[in-house]
Amino acid sequence: MEKLLYPLWKPATETADEFRDALLQTVSPGLLEIPGLRSLRLCVADSAVEAAAGRRLVSSGSAADAVLSLWVDNAGDAALWEPLIDGCAGRRNGYQVVESEPLVNQAAHPCAPGERVFGMCHVVFFRKPVEMARADWLSAWQGGHTRVAIDTQSTFGYRQNVVVRPLDEDSPWVDAIVEENFPPEAMTSDHAFYDTGGDEALLQARMKAMMDSCVNFIDFESIDVIPMSEYLLKPLD
Repeated sequence: MEKLLYPLWKPATETADEFRDALLQTVSPGLLEIPGLRSLRLCVADSAVEAAAGRRLVSSGSAADAVLSLWVDNAGDAALWEPLIDGCAGRRNGYQVVESEPLVNQAAHPCAPGERVFGMCHVVFFRKPVEMARADWLSAWQGGHTRVAIDTQSTFGYRQNVVVRPLDEDSPWVDAIVEENFPPEAMTSDHAFYDTGGDEALLQARMKAMMDSCVNFIDFESIDVIPMSEYLLKPLD
């Protein structure tokens, strides 16, 4: 199987919630009927995460409004699903990725297929520092940072997607796409985000630990951080 991520931009005439509803009610049912589609997830920047606007960071100039994640038997069958996506989105990019899931969401906040997942999902697009070798980057991120992220934040779901290739020539290169689940209080509270219980000294220590770790493997001039709502429409068996 292969995992594909499609960042999507809404049509200019639609609101964020209208775009979400179109993806949930029109696109997703069609995708779920495709043979060989093993799992489907939607993340979308809708009104439910408006409170998290202060956590949004956009360096690309135009952050995606949604991301569709598809697990498929064969990425070469894209003609089966990309027309459905194109019929709803104003534009799209696409990436084939390799996923690691060091923190599984369903264990903490299970939800039925199609339900909105608890809290918010931070979707992060980033590149490695240009001078950094890919092997060193992967070691710093997945070998070192993963434990720091889990230990210093209130995440209950964490998926790391290493980009293998863009799916078309119009998709700009990114090295990684991260999906992190946080409780709803983390939208507006740093203490909730870093799981400090209100301890100011612990907050400062955890914020510093995160930043000291992140600068080792992220090019902060090319990062997009987008709070989104998440819908797991078809779990991976």
